[in-house]
Parts: sequence; C-alpha cells; structure tokens
Amino acid sequence: MRLSDFDYHLPEHLIAQFPPAERGGSRLLHLPAEGEPLDRHFVDLPQLLRQGDLLVLNDTLVLKARLFGSKASGGQVEALIERVLSQHEALAMLRTSKSPKPGGQLCFGGRWQAEVLGREGEFFLLRFADPVLDVLDAAGELPLPPYITHRPDGEDARRYQTVYAREAGAVAAPTAGLHFTEGLLAQLAAQGVNTARLTLHVGAGTFQPVRVEALSEHRMHRERYLIPPETIEAIRATRAAGGRVVAVGTTSMRALESACRHGDFAEPSGDTDIFITPGFTFRAVDALITNFHLPKSTLLMLVSAFAGYERIMAAYQHAIAHQYRFFSYGDAMLLERPGA
Repeated sequence: MRLSDFDYHLPEHLIAQFPPAERGGSRLLHLPAEGEPLDRHFVDLPQLLRQGDLLVLNDTLVLKARLFGSKASGGQVEALIERVLSQHEALAMLRTSKSPKPGGQLCFGGRWQAEVLGREGEFFLLRFADPVLDVLDAAGELPLPPYITHRPDGEDARRYQTVYAREAGAVAAPTAGLHFTEGLLAQLAAQGVNTARLTLHVGAGTFQPVRVEALSEHRMHRERYLIPPETIEAIRATRAAGGRVVAVGTTSMRALESACRHGDFAEPSGDTDIFITPGFTFRAVDALITNFHLPKSTLLMLVSAFAGYERIMAAYQHAIAHQYRFFSYGDAMLLERPGA
C-alpha cells in the first residue's frame, strides 16, 4: 500500500480545538469485529467491555516541553524537548533562523542557560546549567499539537493530561486516555474489568508527517517504553481466563506489540520504532480504544492494520457524516480486532 491510500478529506470544523465541557463527555464510535459501526457515547464503555477484560493504560505524563528564548547573538529560538537524557541533558528540536553550532549558548525564559553540545540527526543535544525538569517546570509551555491553534492555558494544563498520568517524559498526550475519569475507572473495576499500566513516552516525532509515497521507505521515530512485570503477569492471566487485552491508545498498542515482536514479552522495555501497517501480525492486543487520526498518518495506518483497511476508511467516512470531533481533543473509537 502507498501513502495516498490513507488520505481522506476532513472538514476543518471537525478538528476539535478544545476538549468537551466535561472529561468523558465525548462520543464513541464502536466498530465491532463484524458488522457496521455503532454510534455510542464514551460513558457507554462499561456496556461494551466484559468481566475479565484488561485495560492497559499508558501512564506517561506530558512535560511542559516547549521553551522560548534567545541565542547569544540575540536571535530568537524555540526548543521542543524530545527526550530528557539525564538531570542536565536533553535532546531537542530547535526552531531558529540559523542552526546553532556546538558551544553555542542559549537562554530560555530570560534566565535559564543551556549549551549546544552537538547534533544527533534532526535533534540537538543540550546541556542545561540547571536540572532540565526544573527549567521546564519554571519556563516551559505545554506542547499542544500543531493543529490546535490556541496557546495553551490553565484548562489545557489540566485536560491535556490523563487522570492516571504519573511518569514524566512525554511531549504529547496519549489522547485516548483523556476520556477516562476516576468515576468511570471505578465503575469498570466494580464490574470486573481490570487495569494495568505501562509507560511509553510519546516523542515529538509523533507530529512528523510521512514524506514518502512508498511506505517501505518511511523511517519511524523512536520512543522509550517500559512494561512492568506485574502488567505482563496480568496480561497472561487475562488470556488464560479467556479475557480480552484492550489497549488504551495507540501508544499502549505500540509498546505491547513491540514487546512481543520476537516472542512473548521478549522485550519488555527499550526504544521502539515499530511501524504497523496492513499485513502486520498482532500478538498482544485484542481491542483498541483510540481517537481519530490525521490523514496520511502512521497512526491511521496502524488502526487500518488492526481493524481492516476498508472497514476503517468506511468508519471514518461515517464519523465525518455524523459530525464526530477529530484528533487529540476529539471523540473516540472502540475497535475490536477481527478474529481476536
């Protein structure tokens, strides 16, 4: 398949610029393993999951990863932290009129100093005089996706995090998890739906477009993940009891399928550049909760591989016709894998 196979026309007014008035107040398009898509609401999720199912949540926490500042020459610079490497070092994308050279000095927020140590591909290696997380907390801005046009405010600081976020390191939210409330999680637990956690830190590469028509030529960005032993045990117990493993978000999906590429959780942690396209053999996940994804994106390819290309493209047309809200602050889907 080629990049153009994953294109579709989305009216601009369907791109959600703000979250729903209340967390969990979104719609849910249910695509069962067989049959037509069904229009539901996210609060209906307990009716669609079964006792013994296991929700796998990504507990990454979004950093205030965007910094604004200046070079020693006076030129403006914008940094998007991709990965915190140590207490004082980080990889970052830099936007500036002229790329700084090694040894170049940067100043963020009028007082926080950083030195450019070198370059690793499209990223710059920066060494901060103060701890990186302290700088981000004091001077950083939440890195909303490029299709959201307003500057982040206090409401975004609250709503662009999941209620279960705890491991700092992402530059974008695992947006399928934004729909969950503490009350809904408690309701699911009461009916016997279990939960487990993993961590995948979403990188800035998630916003990068696919620039080649031949998908075999595309190179995925790398993201760190960790699946703790208790989560692996919970998944194995779920399978043994006949329950389903339900990934909450494509980030959870990528971590689980990466861990099982070369055997049953043979790689429970590491960096993944997994590229899931139609024809991929799924080993870990039976159902997926996800948002709607951009045209020509690797995530649209992922859900097409999971639920079937024709069925996904038809479901997206259904969603457009029925005025669903798209992307990070938009509505959700529950996809069941055929034959799972």
